[in-house]
Amino acid sequence: MTTVDCRGIDAVLAASREGVRRLSPAGLRDAAGRGALVVDTRTEAQRRRQGELPGAVVIDRTVLEWRLDPAGDHRIPEATGCDLEVVVVCRQGYSSSLAAASLRAVGLHRATDLEGGVEAWLAAGLPMSDGPADVRE
Repeated sequence: MTTVDCRGIDAVLAASREGVRRLSPAGLRDAAGRGALVVDTRTEAQRRRQGELPGAVVIDRTVLEWRLDPAGDHRIPEATGCDLEVVVVCRQGYSSSLAAASLRAVGLHRATDLEGGVEAWLAAGLPMSDGPADVRE
């Protein structure tokens, strides 16, 4: 009989954050200012409720790795190389950690995420936009 390792999501999440410098809302603002690619993976319904993150590119989580793989045929123009600084943002900072880890596995070694997600951005009093969003499919 084979033993299955059922680590659970908390262990997977902790591993995805190990050794990674996640950004605060002010850190995200600074990263965007120096040219980092900010990627919003929130659902359309979440963006409608919370607003659009200024300067972010919206990419559905289901195609994120394909759009940002610099060697891929389905990449967006901003996916210029493995040294690209990418900051993934979600609603609360959980799925963005997993997404950033997946991007690092693809080779984007500078991929990180916003600690606390858009909720932390809003709590810090930082502005949102009414849109339209820069949605990439």
